[in-house]
Amino acid sequence: MTDFPWLTTLVLVPAVGALVVLALGRTAARSRVREVALAISLVEVGVLVGALTQFDTGQSQVHQLAETHAWIPQLGTSWALGADGVSMLLVALAVGLVPLVIGAAWRENLPTDGSKGLGHTGTYLVLILLLEAFMVTVFVARDVFLFYVVFEAMLIPVYFMIGGFGTGAQRRFAAVKFLIFSLAGGLIMLAAVIALYVNGPGGERGFLIDELTGYLAQNPMGTSTERLIFLGFFIAFAIKAPIVPVHTWLPDAAQAAPAGTSALLVGVLDKVGTFGMLALCLPLFPTASVWAAPVIVVLAVVSIIYGALLAIGQSDLMRLIAYTSVSHFGFIVLGIFSFTSLSISGSSLYMLNHGISTGALFLLAGFLIARHPERSQRIADYGGLQKVAPVLAGTFLVAGLSALSLPGLSTFVSEIMVLLGTFATSRSAALFAVVAVVLAALYVLLTYQRVFTGKVPDELAATPDLSGRERWVVAPLLAGLVVLGVYPAPALDMVREPAQTTMTAIGVVDAAPADDLATAGEGSDS
Repeated sequence: MTDFPWLTTLVLVPAVGALVVLALGRTAARSRVREVALAISLVEVGVLVGALTQFDTGQSQVHQLAETHAWIPQLGTSWALGADGVSMLLVALAVGLVPLVIGAAWRENLPTDGSKGLGHTGTYLVLILLLEAFMVTVFVARDVFLFYVVFEAMLIPVYFMIGGFGTGAQRRFAAVKFLIFSLAGGLIMLAAVIALYVNGPGGERGFLIDELTGYLAQNPMGTSTERLIFLGFFIAFAIKAPIVPVHTWLPDAAQAAPAGTSALLVGVLDKVGTFGMLALCLPLFPTASVWAAPVIVVLAVVSIIYGALLAIGQSDLMRLIAYTSVSHFGFIVLGIFSFTSLSISGSSLYMLNHGISTGALFLLAGFLIARHPERSQRIADYGGLQKVAPVLAGTFLVAGLSALSLPGLSTFVSEIMVLLGTFATSRSAALFAVVAVVLAALYVLLTYQRVFTGKVPDELAATPDLSGRERWVVAPLLAGLVVLGVYPAPALDMVREPAQTTMTAIGVVDAAPADDLATAGEGSDS
């Protein structure tokens, strides 16, 4: 079965599934769109399991399940797919989160019995499945042009999921702001993609990442050219991640979007930015990466502290979770550009763990908000809910504790790896980043205290606890946090080889502890 196109199948199942759900709007079965969409997402989980059985974490060949087919020969583009351990973990995150998001929205926005077409819910489910196809593709694309096309195409469903299905008067503003920031980054990236092709081997395989990496290793670009192209890619990825100062679209989008959309946006889509830094910036532009690393490390530390401080001061629950993610993305970027195998492995694992943790937080926040008579997102409008909804309170506490990286939960493993790996190249950066651990305890525990302890407001006195469906939605995420916190070995095995390969690509060896990042560049070919 190794010749079976597992990765293409992972792309096609949700893409074809979106068309199937769309077609249901013309039939008498349109009332079954939720069941059909959930079934398609579970079939996708089954295909993922099949692909994982064919993936060998001990194989020296980094990218497996590879497929390459000519796409637009005149442009040198290919339908080239391949997965390393980091890719497979992020694909698993996307594929696993989608059915949970569908389950979370099961009772919302139901079409009336007399409605024609798909209705509100059906259209939303089509967008989710389409987005899933794009998410899978971008994580396994091994052609720069294919990566860029999907990188931009993801904007379409997300834009409509925020502007068309969000809440509040600012949802259209938030959707447009998200689109403008993303398109600006995409435009810069397009210029960098063209420049990369011009400086690459050209021909019908001129956009293949493996071909470009090998060619540029033998035929290095000029210093200024490499730095400019690197910056084109990095700026686009920094916006997508996002990190300070190009982060401002995220809190607005998270505040306005449905909880499920925010879970996918922050939990999975934003990982495209940090994944791109790891999979494209470092191997394609090793010298420029080392050159830019000191400034990027500073930006990462600023994001870590700034995001945590802003989270403490938030009155809106969804914005608070978004700002915690700005802080966490700072940790991921810090680990990537600290250039140690431990920090890069930690950042790779952090992407998975943050997706699980943030997905749980957004979905639980959505369940909480749905229970308020006015669907308020203001933290001050809640209180004492642990007395009337203890399961909701308990699950939210576990998800919140994962956001502060409590030992025993999966996020602790990745965060401590990033900090220890960073300490080897920059003690000052690691020490500043540690401050965020204390700040995280403040924004998590203060929020829990305000929402779940104290006196219950009269309008929330009869608040129902989590239903059976809602418990099934959050249970896999909380289980993932605990299992990977106690036994992270399977995930660590997936990220170890890619981290070593990245270190080799940029020509850096693990350094002994030093006072600044300069040590990281001593092993570089530059």
